[in-house]
Amino acid sequence: MATVNMNAAMCEAADTVRVGVILTAVPDSMVICEEGHGLEYKSRTDEEVKSFSFDQVVTVDNIQSFHPELLQPLTESISGGYNGALLICGGASLENITPLIDHSMIKQVLTDLFSRVLSQVKEELFISVSFLQFYPDGSAVDLLSPNRETLKRVANPVLGSLIGGLCEVCVCSAEEAYTLYETCRDTLKANAGSISSRCSSLFSVAVEWKLHPEEVESEVYRSRLQLFSLAGGASRTDLRGVSPLVKVVEETQSEATTSDKILPSLLNDALTGNSRTVLIYCLHPQGVLDDETPSALALAQTVRTDPKPADCERSVLGEEKGESKKIKDKTQSCRTPSIHLHSRDSRESTNNMKHLQTQLKQEMEKHIREGKGNVEKVQERVARIQQLREALREETLKNGASIEKSDLCQQSELEYSKAQERRTQLKEDHGRLIQEEVEKMERDLAQEQLPTEGPQRELLVLSGERTVLVLQMEALRDEAQQAETDLQNLYQKHQTELHCLREESLQVFRVFRQVCEEQRRMSEDRYRSVLLEAVQDAVYLSAQNQQLQADNRQLRKALGELKDTLAVRGDPTAELSSQLQ
Repeated sequence: MATVNMNAAMCEAADTVRVGVILTAVPDSMVICEEGHGLEYKSRTDEEVKSFSFDQVVTVDNIQSFHPELLQPLTESISGGYNGALLICGGASLENITPLIDHSMIKQVLTDLFSRVLSQVKEELFISVSFLQFYPDGSAVDLLSPNRETLKRVANPVLGSLIGGLCEVCVCSAEEAYTLYETCRDTLKANAGSISSRCSSLFSVAVEWKLHPEEVESEVYRSRLQLFSLAGGASRTDLRGVSPLVKVVEETQSEATTSDKILPSLLNDALTGNSRTVLIYCLHPQGVLDDETPSALALAQTVRTDPKPADCERSVLGEEKGESKKIKDKTQSCRTPSIHLHSRDSRESTNNMKHLQTQLKQEMEKHIREGKGNVEKVQERVARIQQLREALREETLKNGASIEKSDLCQQSELEYSKAQERRTQLKEDHGRLIQEEVEKMERDLAQEQLPTEGPQRELLVLSGERTVLVLQMEALRDEAQQAETDLQNLYQKHQTELHCLREESLQVFRVFRQVCEEQRRMSEDRYRSVLLEAVQDAVYLSAQNQQLQADNRQLRKALGELKDTLAVRGDPTAELSSQLQ
């Protein structure tokens, strides 16, 4: 794309957050200097004049000048494939000029972004928006979701913090996006009611396009614009609460762990991640009791002066696969040879089980298909089937025992050894500490040169013994706490092992049940076949018997007729035949 080189150069300079300040009023105690890039402020409680440097300082009358200086470079970065964030703060000052900011800044940013993206990308372009409402307690609500799905932060190594369960609506123009923004702002006020002024919000625009649309498997660029509207002030005494930005900045400076809540995580990514970020702070200087103005100026300058990491990069979805592969390869390369050996043995055992199951199935099908035949061959097939069953059972038990021994037992022993070493080390450290305290007490007694007996010496001895006893009690408390922690960990490990063994036993039982069911089905089919053959034989024999009886009757009838004929003729053989009968 034509903007790749320009944005690569811009990345090198984007090592800080760019900050703009809006003044709703300019009192005598405040002076705009450095051609609109600085402020000099003198509070009524402090005689010293303080200077602050920003990227741009404007009044409400010339708020449009933010666009070429701060907002236009932001939309250029986003259209080039980078993530961008616009943070708007100001507490009570922000409420008075929110309509002006929405019309002069938000709408202008959306219009500029859509114009740049649509002019560069002609096809395979997808743009979606989302809107989140944040309550003072940190809970988040998706205003575009009809089902109010549960939201969860998902960390991605390439794309940064994502929100699982977030509903996104596809839009085709800046007008549609701004209409959704206004609708969600009205919904926020209606839902929050009296605390709407204490609720923050995030309106996001996600842009995706293919780098090479003519290719099926082309890399996908994904950029994102986040429009934060942060409630609360910079001063701890603000009745509307403290801005989330204050807490995130304090955690960043102290290198503390960032909260798992959604808004602090997203703000932390915007301030310290690979996002091009612009902060717009609205100020309304007041009278003698104005604590907000100096706190807000200090906060804005802190955000501007804290450097960001220099490794910002475009979000290319095609790179995510490569990064995941690198992590996977690195993880696999760190495994010990014993784990590789166990994996190889496990694969061989699994292959043997599959081979035995296939042979058993083939023998059963052959036995069912060729069941009637030579008795010796049938017995031979039954014996072979029984041998395969025994081999399959032994292989299954062997596989289960191998997994149990290598994965569960060894890991349990390792965890127990580590826990025992920790407790032993902790006990030794406490012993040395107590011994040092005893030696210190003895040195202090020797240096005091007090009489062998007396209240002062006794008081000093009791004080030293008290210190030693306190150390012993703390040592015992720490050791007991460590032992309790180790016991809890071992208990959880035991539960995990028990669950694994239960699953393994169920798996073995499933295999046995499958074999038994197969055997029962085979026997049932065999019995059905034998019964069918017996019935067919019985029907055949009955039909033959009836035929023979009919033939016998026919023969008797013919013989009787022949005898009558001979008797009429007077043939002597008739009497002979009668006598014979």
